[in-house]
Amino acid sequence: MTTDHALPASHLDVLVQGRGPALLLAHGAGGSIEGNFGLVLDDLAQDHTLVGPHYPGSGGSATAVAPLRLDDLADRLVEAAVAAGQDTFAVLGESLGSAVAVRIATRHPDRVRALVLTAGFAAADPVLALAARLITSLAAAGQWEDVARLALLSCMSPADLVDLEPAALDEPVARALAAMPPGMPDHFDLVSRVDVRADLAKVSAPTLVAVPTGDRLVLPESSYRLAAGIPGARLVELPGAAHILNPADRAAWLRHVRGFLAALPAPSA
Repeated sequence: MTTDHALPASHLDVLVQGRGPALLLAHGAGGSIEGNFGLVLDDLAQDHTLVGPHYPGSGGSATAVAPLRLDDLADRLVEAAVAAGQDTFAVLGESLGSAVAVRIATRHPDRVRALVLTAGFAAADPVLALAARLITSLAAAGQWEDVARLALLSCMSPADLVDLEPAALDEPVARALAAMPPGMPDHFDLVSRVDVRADLAKVSAPTLVAVPTGDRLVLPESSYRLAAGIPGARLVELPGAAHILNPADRAAWLRHVRGFLAALPAPSA
């Protein structure tokens, strides 16, 4: 018997792929299911059912008409999984998605088999809070190319940046600009307000926390604090990895995640 709260109508754009035990995907602010998890979707779908809802203003989901609320977003992701026929699931959350995943685990504990939290935070650290403020203010002023530049530089590792000439950023900035969803300012407004610190001690699901140690958007210390606050959480480091994992770092992440998921008890019928 689950302890669900009332779930609002969803109307989110949801990717459903694969077969096997369910994985509910919670993407980051300004991201998408493909943007955050695209390098591993096909691999994970070989033996898991992936349910990937897009937040309002991302993918094909309509842009929000009011400020996003964490409880509502958590409930809508759960509703998407249930609508896809998945009563229980592990939750893979990245960046903002980690806070969403933690709130899912405390609002719907009987549905959550495990959490995987990557580049996560319980509340915005000073670096993330400043980035969120700049992104929302620049977007409000229509300065989207500057938003793209800030987001790109924040998501690259020091190793990626050290030998780059400024002109070499033009092409990746253009790609970042093309990929930014219209709901990005709403997502980062939520980032600035999120606080799940009181939730951490209530998480009962097995938890893996992955820390990209070269993250320039979410300080690695934020992930360390997540792991320290969740009872029994396991922590793994991705040395030098940036906020957005490159193919090599994502492959290392996948090995850790697969090992963690394989050790979970089989879901009950």
